[in-house]
Amino acid sequence: MKCSILFFVFLLLFGKANAQESDSLELDKKAVRTVIETFFEGFHKQDSTIIKSTVAENVILQTTSRNQDGKTQFRSSEFSKFLASICSIPDSIKFKEKLTSFSIQVDRTMANAWVGYEFWLREEFSHCGINSFQLINFEGDWKIVYLIDTRGKSGCFEE
Repeated sequence: MKCSILFFVFLLLFGKANAQESDSLELDKKAVRTVIETFFEGFHKQDSTIIKSTVAENVILQTTSRNQDGKTQFRSSEFSKFLASICSIPDSIKFKEKLTSFSIQVDRTMANAWVGYEFWLREEFSHCGINSFQLINFEGDWKIVYLIDTRGKSGCFEE
């Protein structure tokens, strides 16, 4: 009888711990998604203050694509130059990065978000790809520490 009572107590405690861990993980995933959506809110508003609020110091920005000859291209961008280029786009030029999918993984203080996108310029399709965000949780605040994206024109609208 004692064994079955202990087993029952163990199941209750174990179940509660798992539920709390699962709830915490879902809250972290939601917070990570919110940071990314806020980044793009700032991007679309061309607001450097909003964008800066989502990134850590020394954030790394990189991109990869293939040129017309099929050779892999890879480059890094300085964050300050990225901000300047976004904020200097004239109001007459309409652009939108439409986020098409999210896959977020979290482990303790680190998160990865694999985010599909389509980029539209002057209401015409420009390119698509994946944004891969790496985030770190600094005392309760998720911040982007690394962003790399792919770019291409084909394979964009397939499931």
